[in-house]
Order: sequence, then C-alpha cells, then structure tokens
Amino acid sequence: MDAVLADLQAQIRTAAAVRSPLVIRGGGTKDFYGQAPVGAVLDTTSCAGILDYDPTELVITARAGTPLADIERATRASGQMLPCEPPHFGAHATLGGAVAAGLSGPRRPYAGAMRDIVLGVRLLDGRGEDLVFGGRVMKNAAGFDLSRVMTGALGTLGVLTEISLKCVPLPKSETTRVLECSAGDAIRWANGWSGKPLPVSATCHHGGRLAVRLSGAVPAIAAAARQIGGMELPAGDAFWDGIREQTHAYFAAAVAGGAPLWRLSVKATAPYQDLGGEQLIEWSGALRWLVAGERTEPAKIRDWARGHGGHATLFRAADKSVGAFNPLPDTLHALHRRLKATFDPAGILNRGRLYSDF
Repeated sequence: MDAVLADLQAQIRTAAAVRSPLVIRGGGTKDFYGQAPVGAVLDTTSCAGILDYDPTELVITARAGTPLADIERATRASGQMLPCEPPHFGAHATLGGAVAAGLSGPRRPYAGAMRDIVLGVRLLDGRGEDLVFGGRVMKNAAGFDLSRVMTGALGTLGVLTEISLKCVPLPKSETTRVLECSAGDAIRWANGWSGKPLPVSATCHHGGRLAVRLSGAVPAIAAAARQIGGMELPAGDAFWDGIREQTHAYFAAAVAGGAPLWRLSVKATAPYQDLGGEQLIEWSGALRWLVAGERTEPAKIRDWARGHGGHATLFRAADKSVGAFNPLPDTLHALHRRLKATFDPAGILNRGRLYSDF
C-alpha cells in the first residue's frame, strides 16, 4: 500500500507543480455525474482492499478503490449492510466513487444519507499531502467533521484513499405493497405514514402506482401491510434494485432516448407540480425525478425546487451548458472557493466537476 500511495502522491505533486489538471477515476461508473472535468486520468483502482471489518463494531474500513460490490458482499455475509443503499450505476463502481458522489438509494430518508454513515477518511490533498479526518469508531467528536465535507465533493478537495463507514443489521424481513393512486395522493399518504410507527423503508410513485417497501420484524410488517393496504409486489427486491441502479424502465427509456434527466431534492410535503415532463417520485416526496419534455424549462425547474426548500440537478444529459448543479449564493460560493483553495491550491483535482471556476 505504501508504494501505491507514493505513486499517487508523485502524480499529484508533478501535476501541481505545473498546474496540470487531473481527473480522479475509480470504476468510472459515475463519470456522467456533474460537469465533465478535464485533465489526465488519476486511476485509483490499485488502492483497493478491505482493511478492517468487525461486525460487532458495525464499522467497515476499506481502501477507496475497493469495488463497492466487495463491500456489500462482506457486510451481507455478516448479516449487515450499508444503510443508505448507495447506487453502483455499473459493475465497476468503487467505494471511493460512491462516497465522492455522495448519492444514496431508496432507503435514504429512513436510514440516513451517505454522509451520515461516513465515520472517517484518509485522503491526498492537492499538494499530495496524506491527511486523515474522523476515525474508525461510531463516536468521534474531535474537531470539525471534515470527513463528511469530502462526501459529495466529487473529488474536488482530495483523492480519497481510505474510508470508514457505519453498517447496520439487515432487516429480518421485507415486503413491497403496491397501491393505485395519483401522484398527489402518493405524496400525502407517504407523508402521513412517515408520522406513524410504520416500518416503511422506501416509496416510489410512477405511472399511477405507489410502491411501498416495509422492512423489519415479520409481525410488524404484517400489521403495517394491513394498515397500508394494496397488493403485494412479487420480486420486490428486483424492483428496488431497478430504482436504485436506474435500470427501471422509466430511467432506461430516458437514457436510451437521450432526454435530459433532472433530480429534484425538495421538501417531502411539496405538492405535485407538472413541470413539463414525466416524473418518478421517491423518498415520500422528497426526491422527484423528471425526464425533460418539450415544455421543460431549466430555469422554471430550478425556481420551483428552490421555492420548495430544495434544489434541482441536471443529473444526466448530453448538454449541460445550463450547469449540472444549482448556482450558489455569493456567500456559499465564496466558501466553496476558500475550501478549494485550502485543499487544492493549484486547482488540479477534478477541475470544473462541480462548477466551472473550481
């Protein structure tokens, strides 16, 4: 491992000396996310392997280039899982890429986001310095929580080399119920269930059907199923995998047709709004996917999301000239620039991945 780190450090320091940008890449399954960075590829796949996993501590530590599938196999073999169900978007997804992207799957509002399970990270900054933040324990309150700052930073602040994550036990049982309803009813019902002691672990509305996953003890699931109603969905696991990995017909059609796919993160209680395209709604209403149609206007999408306490991301598109991410307020933009200057003074790491000027 020392040789691998030394090689990565040498590449970073060489690039920093001449301010030559680097594109950090593990499995490459999330290259589509964000703006397209420029520069030579810094391959992190050699920095791989699980370093420590004690199921009794509910913590796993692995190198960033470790395949995400390896992490999931190891935890599942011990009856555990990563609670946020991070998406892979391809067979070669790595742990570092999952953390750098900061994306979470269907269980996110009920079990926490990716940033909530990151306990500590080791990284190389834009100078090639080896830094450690957080730790390998559940409670670590010393200093600023910079390990979570790296979650979702898309590699613009450093090259992740090691990550410690919190695990949780696998649910004893799961089932999925399906109800016929409108989008508006789905949002109201899901929010109503959130205020009750029901074992809801995922919701998804599309095409007039609301799917609700229930996870937990068998008696609790049976009682909740009677209260929620609907019919049982066969092969529920495959359905939720399709939502998480965007292989579901809704996403597959968008990708195949080349239509822009928007990701709107808003208050769960935000009312349904026709935004000029077909929608799929997750997270009890807090996540709205939108396949852009002819009437879709990016400015109106972002205004609507902002007006309902959130933001809109142009998640997949051939043309991202309108910007992948919401423009930042001046104060927040300045803070981002200061963080970038602190961790990557030469501005070489994934330059332009988040915003064009850093």
